[in-house]
Amino acid sequence: MKARHTLSLAFLAFFLTVFPMNRLMAADLQPPQLAIESASAQLQSRLQEKNFTKDFAKINQFVNEVINPRVDFDRIAALVLGKLWKTATVDERSRFKQEFQTLLVRTYSRAFIEFKEWSVRFLPLEMESGATKVVVKTEVLQPGIQPIAIDYRMALHEGQWKAYDIMIEGVSLVTNYRTTFNNEMQTKGSLNAVIDSLAKRNVEALSAKPEKNS
Repeated sequence: MKARHTLSLAFLAFFLTVFPMNRLMAADLQPPQLAIESASAQLQSRLQEKNFTKDFAKINQFVNEVINPRVDFDRIAALVLGKLWKTATVDERSRFKQEFQTLLVRTYSRAFIEFKEWSVRFLPLEMESGATKVVVKTEVLQPGIQPIAIDYRMALHEGQWKAYDIMIEGVSLVTNYRTTFNNEMQTKGSLNAVIDSLAKRNVEALSAKPEKNS
């Protein structure tokens, strides 16, 4: 599915965006971009290990450890649920955040396996002094296809820049998932039922063998 392919690529691009970049160029990056660069160093080393990409459970655990400090999952969960977040119980909020984080992490983890040839370039970042929100613009390059515009909404949270949305060719991940879960609410009738369904899909996906692109 093209949408899933692009979403996986977006997650991979976010945390390995400087993989093809000369390390000296890091000096030209601004703090939000450097937040991305720092994660790449950890992941690059693991990509060199052939046996690592054969163990999906290890990939998933490692990815979660690396991206958790760099993604504002609390904010993403609240934005995705929208109005539903305001009426959700403390338990529903906690469960949804956990299951949605699992969904995003496993989506990115599969990108380790699915994508081999690609590179990413940063576009110039216009950032005012004292700014606490920015959009980091990038382009994902793959042989034989047009560049894919992938932008990251980031905010300064307790002294750290964290991502809280990804826009693929102008389409927001948050908005896309909000529509999906709102539709599920209409079908299933309650937020608990939606969370239960998501939890079930996560269990099934994590126990399944990862697909490999030929």
